[in-house]
Amino acid sequence: MIQRIQSLYLLVVVGLLITTMCFPMGYFIEENRINEYPFNVLGVSLDGMYHSTLGLFFLLLLSTIVSFFTILLYKKRMLQVRMLVFNSILLVVFYLVFILSYISLKDGGMEFRINWTLCLPLFSMVLNILAICAINHDEALVRAADRLRP
Repeated sequence: MIQRIQSLYLLVVVGLLITTMCFPMGYFIEENRINEYPFNVLGVSLDGMYHSTLGLFFLLLLSTIVSFFTILLYKKRMLQVRMLVFNSILLVVFYLVFILSYISLKDGGMEFRINWTLCLPLFSMVLNILAICAINHDEALVRAADRLRP
């Protein structure tokens, strides 16, 4: 199971998504640059009010769970490919929800500084594509071996 390269890709995806859930994705900074408000996947506290973004958290959690259980489907390669495509769609939806959350929370006097963790779901999508290519390569090898058997 773990000796396959796509399983290693998916383990890295799980690690990247857990890291994204643990660290802030960016910071809202006041115009006087005194206060910074971290924007996590759970929400942000601006001007004494807490604005929840639980949708981002649940999208990342679902994507992490899908990635982990896709590793366990190593005998069902075509189902693995479908799950990885679904996972990539979830990550695109994550970015769309992030943009909508950013627009709704953006204040005229605030700047937003992106943190490095916002790039990790993008790297996860790239690793999903690499895993799909590796799974398709395995499937081609299995089909070629089936043609050789009497």
